[in-house]
Amino acid sequence: MSDWTFLTNYSQVLLCLYRNRGRMTAREIAGVVGITERAVQRILNDLEDTGYISRFRDGRQNRYELHPELPMRHPAQRGRAIRDLLELLAFPDW
Repeated sequence: MSDWTFLTNYSQVLLCLYRNRGRMTAREIAGVVGITERAVQRILNDLEDTGYISRFRDGRQNRYELHPELPMRHPAQRGRAIRDLLELLAFPDW
C-alpha cells in the first residue's frame, strides 16, 4: 500500500487545534500528525499569514484562535468554510 493519505498536513494541524481549542504545542501537534516540529511551525506560520488562525502568547506557550468561517482554498470547495470540514472530522465518534 502506498503512503498517501486523504487529508493534508495542513488539515491535520487545523484538526488538532480545533479538537483542543487551540491549546496544543507545536511538539504535541507534530506527535499527533507524524511530522517534524519544524514542519508544524511552517504550517502554523502559513495558516497565520493567510488569516486562518491567530496566535497569542499564553504564559510560556502559544494559544491559537481559529477562524473557521473562512473559505476553503480549493475551487472545488467554493462556498464551503473550513468549519464544514472541521465539524465533519473533528469528533467522528460523537
